Amino acid sequence: MRILVTGGAGFIGSHVAQTYVDAGHEVLVLDNLSSGKEENVPAGARFVFGDICSDTAAEAVRTFRPEVVNHHAAQINVRKSVEDPVFDARVNILGTLNLLEAARKNGVRKVIFASSGGAGYGEQEYFPADEKHPLRPVSPYGVGKVSVEGYLHFHRVQYGLEYTSLRYANVYGPRQDPHGEAGVVAIFATRLLRGQTAIINGDGEQTRDYVYVGDLVRANLEALTRGDGLGINIGTGFETDVNTLFHRLRELAGSGQDEIHGPGMPGEQRRSVIDNRLAYDELGWYPNVPLDDGLALTLAYFRDKVKSSGSR
Repeated sequence: MRILVTGGAGFIGSHVAQTYVDAGHEVLVLDNLSSGKEENVPAGARFVFGDICSDTAAEAVRTFRPEVVNHHAAQINVRKSVEDPVFDARVNILGTLNLLEAARKNGVRKVIFASSGGAGYGEQEYFPADEKHPLRPVSPYGVGKVSVEGYLHFHRVQYGLEYTSLRYANVYGPRQDPHGEAGVVAIFATRLLRGQTAIINGDGEQTRDYVYVGDLVRANLEALTRGDGLGINIGTGFETDVNTLFHRLRELAGSGQDEIHGPGMPGEQRRSVIDNRLAYDELGWYPNVPLDDGLALTLAYFRDKVKSSGSR
């Protein structure tokens, strides 16, 4: 199968591209390297430098003629979306529309979209949130994800372009960026290993559903042929507060740092955890990697990165 992976040089997208290559598919990665790295593109995949908002994306679809588009390219900074909602919409909504129009004009069978459970549902009414939970995003980033799901439905009804929207929980694992505003696991791991101060925002009682990237990619593999026309949660169904996360990483890193708290982040969701029963029913998917095992694997990756950089 020919598969175009947008954002395939980034954290999640590169793992997805690797899984597709390993499964014997023909893969083309499209990435503008704004946050991704070309070194993340798997051997065996072709790479095109380009932006989903540009003509390059449409040209890649026209010439490669993929059967499936796996769409991970995005503006992922929630705080930036609040500061500049126009930029966020330009990339995440208009950029996706550019891609969808190219897909429907060039015979693409299906689009797999990297959506968001936490950002899409907003402040939850019940825990864990299933797919019937109201979609009430509290950030432009979340609004964009929900909007794209609407456009996916439109293209399915109007043009027969199939889709599956995977609503991710908080994804962590190797290759996550430790310098962004998201990715608390990567941030804590890198700072603890380097002997730098890791700061917990607010009281640290805010919770998230942490899913390991190695589990996540299996959902993207199953979605090639299953889950048509659905938005599906991809998470563990368990919530972990930031204080607990810090303590586990501190122990694994062998650090003696005290628990240090800083100011809370304005507008940060208090609790977020999503139900994964539909993923099991429709994709045969469930998470295999317990949090402690995933944290150990992630820490091992960052330990190697720290050693290779010559830092403590």
